[in-house]
Amino acid sequence: MSSNSSQNNDFDSSKQLALTIAQAADDRKGKDILLLDVAEVSFLADYFVIVTGFSKTQVRTLAQAIEAAVAQKWHRQPVRSEGEATSTWIVKDYGEVIVHVMMPEEREFYNLEAFWGHAEQISFSSEELG
Repeated sequence: MSSNSSQNNDFDSSKQLALTIAQAADDRKGKDILLLDVAEVSFLADYFVIVTGFSKTQVRTLAQAIEAAVAQKWHRQPVRSEGEATSTWIVKDYGEVIVHVMMPEEREFYNLEAFWGHAEQISFSSEELG
């Protein structure tokens, strides 16, 4: 197997992890779920998953549901986690995928979509999974 093929498999795995995260957020009524393919523009990760929650409780619940889904399906815990204390923006870092669960005010103010505007944006809808 060539290294390029290995990289493609790693990238496919990253995308599947990002989709698992997006589905877990969707299951808990997260809104405006967006995957950013940052692999070509950042060394931080292959994907960012950005999700809006409309209360601190929902942001916390979304983050917990994502962590539980990844633990169940991928047998992984985040490398690091930030923001649980305030629950207005929780970040879960899984290495190749970084999750941002944000209140609408934080999402609008920090506008990660614009900051990473040169990354491919992939809107998530559970209907797409069939």
